[in-house]
Amino acid sequence: MTKSDLILRLAERNPHLFQRDVERIVATILDEITAALSRGDRVELRGFGAFSVKHRGARVGRNPRTGESVSVAEKVVPYFKTGKELRERLNAD
Repeated sequence: MTKSDLILRLAERNPHLFQRDVERIVATILDEITAALSRGDRVELRGFGAFSVKHRGARVGRNPRTGESVSVAEKVVPYFKTGKELRERLNAD
């Protein structure tokens, strides 16, 4: 599902809202999650999951084509851990 698919589904389920308002709501939520993660905060949506950031230290990697050693810089990556309710719904028979 893409962002535009999500907006369309939410607009269909909420006919009292204009599609442009639904689009603004989705964009605001995603922007707030992104801003919180960039500050290093954790975002938890009960029943769905939790977004956080993980720090990966600098390391020496290998170019798979040439086998040459390459230094990989330190970086911060987003991490998502599913919530219990989401896991149970996905694994229900």
